[in-house]
Amino acid sequence: MASIASKLQQVRHRISQACALVQRDVQSVTLLAVSKTFGADAVREAHAAGQHAFGENYVQEALAKIEALADLRPLLEWHLIGPLQSNKTREVARSFDWVHTIDRLKVAERLSAQRPPERAPLSVCLQVNVSGEASKSGVAPAEVAALARAVAVLPRLRLRGLMSIPEPVEGFEAQRAPHRRLRELWAALRDEGLALDTLSMGMSADLEAAVAEGATLVRVGSAIFGERG
Repeated sequence: MASIASKLQQVRHRISQACALVQRDVQSVTLLAVSKTFGADAVREAHAAGQHAFGENYVQEALAKIEALADLRPLLEWHLIGPLQSNKTREVARSFDWVHTIDRLKVAERLSAQRPPERAPLSVCLQVNVSGEASKSGVAPAEVAALARAVAVLPRLRLRGLMSIPEPVEGFEAQRAPHRRLRELWAALRDEGLALDTLSMGMSADLEAAVAEGATLVRVGSAIFGERG
């Protein structure tokens, strides 16, 4: 069975090839290793192989890992990429570096109020439901601009960009379409004057399509850590 280090190398090679195909600098794409359901030891192994940014879906599971890896805290960047309920915002504001799943102003306001002043501003992305799936979280594309303007002025938060989890589809061009929609929304917000630098899109199955459409951060779990039990 391949080690986490060798699988990380394979994923980085995929990102490099995807960038070369569309003449992008490989440094413009950050790899976020999605470590949900895998233990602190797996994160430690990935860090030893040069990975520093980790994505988690479940707040309580992530907090336990952050505590278990306290010795590495200055070297790791923790991203919440799962749904965030209002009653969990205090722990997230205190413990995470990024939140990708803002889709309501109330949640952003709570994070802003609860972010410790001694910490750097919390980096946040708005989650957009680009595929219009009833089962998916995310703000509707038509409502993105209003939410972005409201979040951008909140203290102790830094609005970085947009995130999406589109409906899985087969085929490179079909995969590109929802990522293109997100990029177009992002570009429109930048044209309005919002200082956005992050497009969080693409996972193990479609990272090449996401990179082709301008992803600056791809979220990869199973291709690094293996299938979840």
